[in-house]
Amino acid sequence: VLAKPTNKESSRELKSLKPSSKSNRRDIKATLFRIPFASTVDRINQMAGRAATSSAKWAREFLFRRVSSNPLGAIRNCSSAPGATSAPKVPHFSKKGRILTGATIGLAIAGGAYVSTADEATFCGWLFSATKVVNPFFALLDAEFAHKLAVSAAARGWVPREKRPDPQILGLEVWGRKFSNPIGLAAGFDKNAEATEGLLGLGFGFVEVGSVTPVPQEGNPKPRIFRISQDGAIVNRCGFNSEGIVVVAKRLGAQHGKRMLAETSGTLSTTSDEVKPGGKSGPGILGVNLGKNKTSEDAAADYVQGVHNLSQYADYLVINVSSPNTAGLRMLQGRKQLKDLVKKVQAARDEMQWGDDGPPPLLVKIAPDLSRGELEDIAAVALALHLDGLIISNTTVSRPEPVTNDPVAKEAGGLSGKPLFALSTNMLREMYTLTRGKIPLIGCGGVSSGEDAYKKIRAGATLVQLYTGFAYGGPALIPQIKEELVTCLERDGFKSIQEAIGADHR
Repeated sequence: VLAKPTNKESSRELKSLKPSSKSNRRDIKATLFRIPFASTVDRINQMAGRAATSSAKWAREFLFRRVSSNPLGAIRNCSSAPGATSAPKVPHFSKKGRILTGATIGLAIAGGAYVSTADEATFCGWLFSATKVVNPFFALLDAEFAHKLAVSAAARGWVPREKRPDPQILGLEVWGRKFSNPIGLAAGFDKNAEATEGLLGLGFGFVEVGSVTPVPQEGNPKPRIFRISQDGAIVNRCGFNSEGIVVVAKRLGAQHGKRMLAETSGTLSTTSDEVKPGGKSGPGILGVNLGKNKTSEDAAADYVQGVHNLSQYADYLVINVSSPNTAGLRMLQGRKQLKDLVKKVQAARDEMQWGDDGPPPLLVKIAPDLSRGELEDIAAVALALHLDGLIISNTTVSRPEPVTNDPVAKEAGGLSGKPLFALSTNMLREMYTLTRGKIPLIGCGGVSSGEDAYKKIRAGATLVQLYTGFAYGGPALIPQIKEELVTCLERDGFKSIQEAIGADHR
């Protein structure tokens, strides 16, 4: 960027400029940053978004400040004319500063060079792959701090955005909504709906926020999240830490308008008969997971309050009665307790006024530690009350192999991740049999690959969720899972995801 002028005219131009006026400083900047570099930066801004824009802008401003403060010192010996004053030395920078400056400029130039030779799809794939570089850094941080940092990055748009359309074979329709793919983000990652747009933009078919409690609560004391990295597992005892319904409702309301605008602009390129992937308020399906406050004596009232305040923004609602970190919550999974609870919540939802789309579907999220008899009771309630779906499952209080003897596994709380896969998938398979395939099931627990998702689907899952796998694998895991899932479907001769649902039972 700071090469010597290539002709005498440029040399005279630089020599004649003085840094005393703003116009002259602009002229210096224009002389130094020639059109080819500027056009490259434009390409970065257009295709890489905020991250590349910030880097390029920072680099340009940094260099310009150096040149503006000492233009002749920045470019040594610009003129060999007799009597020319020797340029003062450029101020010395620390080694760390020089490395940072060089790295920033290098990344900007390298990114520009890559963009100039790659199409949008290729560049999008490169961005997702590049996020793998950050994973080791997050692993060095405290687990909860790393989680907050990831949510903050997604909320600010500092994550890649998927521009490539999902393969048609992955699309399916559930509850009258078209999902572009069956892979979703489970509740617990974005508890307070801070980053829904950024997370949906990563390529998830749907994102579930929460659990949201009526009144703000801190949850259990810290530390409360523990990694078992070698086994791809996490133990947590967060205890429904939530900013509360009022804050989340305001946040979802603001996002609702943005999503509606995106949907309106999208209709210009589609026919009226075409069903677009997305929910009631725009691209992407949004679920809201409802919880109860720790000190509440009336659980049903808490869930009803959640319905009244949040259902207008949700494509589906979830009654969470299975977290092991809220005392007494899992007792609501009993046959009588669950039946009474679901009836009250359904009534609260149905008494509200709804448009053509009707009320949001209502699901129940259950634990993986239930007996056969308890599963039969839940299935009976779900069928009798025409429940819209079940999520199987939440975290487990057991410690399956290989984490049985791990010291971290002895921490109190629910275990998630790879060790949960077999337990939750077997339970999913049983529930599909008990409900005779009549109720959509969401398989959740231990998914970290396309093969894992495929096994859940064959066992009876209509949709699949992940959380811990995403926490370890980062954004790059999402396109990887979808690609592997397509391979599995085509390998076994399925022409659509719908054909594979419950295939193990046929």
